[in-house]
Amino acid sequence: MTSHREAFFAGDGNERTGEPTSQDDDITGWFDRVAEKAGFVQAETLRRIIEINRGTEYLRRWLGEDLRLEDLELEELETVYSSLVPLASHADFEPYIQRIVDGDASPILTRDTIATISLRVFPIRAGGRILEFIYGSQRHQTRGGVTVGTATTHFYASEEFKIKQRTTKSFTCSPRETILAGDYKQTTYCHLLLGLVHCDHVEFVTSTFAYSIVQAFAALEELWPEICQDIKTGGLSQVKVTSPNVRRAVLEVVSPDPSLARRIKSTCKELQAVDWQGVVPALWPNAKYIYSIMTGSMLPYLKKLRHYAGSLPLVGADYGSSESWIGVNLEPSNPPERVTFTVIPTLAYFEFIRLYRYKLGDVVEVTSFYKGSPQLSFVCRRKLILTVNIDKSTEKDLQLAVEKASRLLAGARSELIDFTSHAIVGDGAQKRGHYVVYWEVKGRRTKMCCRSDVAPSDRWSSGWWRGHLQEDTGLLCRQWGNLGQFKTPRCTSNQVLLLILDRRTRRQFWSTAYEP
Repeated sequence: MTSHREAFFAGDGNERTGEPTSQDDDITGWFDRVAEKAGFVQAETLRRIIEINRGTEYLRRWLGEDLRLEDLELEELETVYSSLVPLASHADFEPYIQRIVDGDASPILTRDTIATISLRVFPIRAGGRILEFIYGSQRHQTRGGVTVGTATTHFYASEEFKIKQRTTKSFTCSPRETILAGDYKQTTYCHLLLGLVHCDHVEFVTSTFAYSIVQAFAALEELWPEICQDIKTGGLSQVKVTSPNVRRAVLEVVSPDPSLARRIKSTCKELQAVDWQGVVPALWPNAKYIYSIMTGSMLPYLKKLRHYAGSLPLVGADYGSSESWIGVNLEPSNPPERVTFTVIPTLAYFEFIRLYRYKLGDVVEVTSFYKGSPQLSFVCRRKLILTVNIDKSTEKDLQLAVEKASRLLAGARSELIDFTSHAIVGDGAQKRGHYVVYWEVKGRRTKMCCRSDVAPSDRWSSGWWRGHLQEDTGLLCRQWGNLGQFKTPRCTSNQVLLLILDRRTRRQFWSTAYEP
């Protein structure tokens, strides 16, 4: 079980934490060394964080002005820190963050700018292309002069994103104007178009979350005729892409290629006959793997992702949070269901506490150790729990029930595309407490799943049909972020989302599994 008291990492330096120097290019050797003495490195990391930021308002509040770090052994420092600095959630930091947003330049949370981490996945050939389904959103300036936007948007707009491509000698297929368009439909169309223009040079396919890859290839099933026409003429559909900046950037890249268009058109017709199974190796013959976050709430998309991937391996990405990156996947050949994350002890200061004390964030299990560093398996998000009276169902319970019920759809030539849920608490008289599960179904409508014993009694299942969730996703992304960071909530109490779902619902069914 992971938790952390906020310990902010800033600045450079490797004299204590054992971070690799410019001369130390053996990253594997460095990782082995810090993992071997993970406990010591963690304590040194804590000392360094406090030394760098001890003058900040936040640390002064809890540690006071008189703490003499030089007088404390590492074990004593950890004890003092754990006893004085409380466990905190994002809500506890909102007042501080708001002051920073409003322009307060005093050392509130950190003395210096917080360092950032850019993750790199190296392709096999230098000069290769990456088909990245990545999405930025609009940024805006606060009255204090702070630029506000999602974390991924900041990164894609940064110089570091360009440096990453130059350093690895591998470049994303799409120009920055496309990534930062702020309209996921236009961006997805351009990603697919340019990915196919560079189809013989793509080394791997990636996105932050598996959902984005599945969504993109589902769109390809509908968009391929227009994309082939654009490749043939060297143009760009004025219906699908309207942004002047995006059009200008894409048209600088594409040129007429009738031969490639004929090849892709022929392949797409063949893929249609097999329901697009193996689309990635068929259209991108040199792609070696698909890389994305595939654990946790992304697990329901694995079946469809494997369908699209064909023989290509699925490589689970590493594990991070809003506050810090946490761990790496040391066994990329493992299937996503078996992925564990080895904690990198230099990134932040982590504490492990028992489940009964835990009330925040992700629930993880320490499954083993790599040398001295714990290896974590993601279990679920603590807050994603459906509750009706004394009955509690976790995200994993819901996923297992939906997987079991969705098998019945195959016999009706239907397919489950996505799902979410919420709980209605009964009043004991007029209204019974029950679970509501919304399904997006592709294919013929069916009642079979609602006759199955797959869940607690009085479960109510509602379905909506293909295309609606993608439209709803666009609305939600415009309000709260971008597709690159969007994850379909498996259970929700958000009234805006529930209103959208209820309006979209075509049919409603009550479970009959427990009826006499």
